[in-house]
Amino acid sequence: MNLQDLQLVGNKKMLFEVKDNNSDYFKWLYENKSAIDDFISKEGALLLRGLPVQNDGEFAKILEILFGEDLVNYTYRSTPRKQINNNNVYTATEYHASEIIPQHNENAYSNKWPMRIGFLCVTPASKMGNTPISDSRVAYQQIPLEIREEFEAKKIMYVRNYSEIDLPWEEVFQTDNEKEVEKFCTDNDIMYEWTDNGLRTKQINQATMIHPVTKEKIWFNQAHLFHSSSLGKEVEESLIDLIGEENLPRNTFFGDGTPINLEYLDIIRDVFEKTKFSFDWQKNDVLLLDNMLYTHGRDPYEGERKVLVGMARPFQEN
Repeated sequence: MNLQDLQLVGNKKMLFEVKDNNSDYFKWLYENKSAIDDFISKEGALLLRGLPVQNDGEFAKILEILFGEDLVNYTYRSTPRKQINNNNVYTATEYHASEIIPQHNENAYSNKWPMRIGFLCVTPASKMGNTPISDSRVAYQQIPLEIREEFEAKKIMYVRNYSEIDLPWEEVFQTDNEKEVEKFCTDNDIMYEWTDNGLRTKQINQATMIHPVTKEKIWFNQAHLFHSSSLGKEVEESLIDLIGEENLPRNTFFGDGTPINLEYLDIIRDVFEKTKFSFDWQKNDVLLLDNMLYTHGRDPYEGERKVLVGMARPFQEN
């Protein structure tokens, strides 16, 4: 892969059109895997266009070659998605086509996340449906210092109530055994309690990180996404009236339990909105991200849209 052949997406050189698109494209992947991995480790995002991917099994093989290991299972879930095959390929989050999925790093609400994430466009939407991305380093730099410092000092508490309103705990933890859930929570520093309504968990995690390879500071959390204000004022107020604030499906606070300033969250959302960029999906496009360096999201869409995802290289904060 010649880096001089990279094309712009937005203002970033990250699109590579694969010309050698014969049936043995896996050979090309093996020959270029080191260059591709080095590029993603430093630049954060690469879009491969022109690979003749035939099915989800081939997509899994592409990611296993380029990521250098088997794909990971999607556990401690936050969104609905279906597992496509035994190689841990999944559908992208299955929210309604009219909904926007805000920018986020996968599993940044946890203390364990994949370092690599890859997407395959099987069927582009007939209208819209892009997957915007944004640089977590830029977000860190553009979020005002006073906000960064408060988040870094206090960290973030994620509070989740598992019910049919959002995701039931059986789906989140991929088991119907309460003891297995309790063990997972204990092993991952998640506080839990069984309530009359089911399960409630609390976990305090990072707001920012230093990237293990580039050593750069990045914004790395999902405070803006989990906070009840992300529902929109009308839905948030209706849910609070219906079930009470303490029973909301998900919410965020500072790590000491104090409320997060709503103005802070609006500023953070605005930074993501101003720094994200996207491209029009084409069939068989493969988007590869360093999950710490780059966020992803989803635009609303019309028509059929099918995007698959796979993750690898689990990383845990010490």
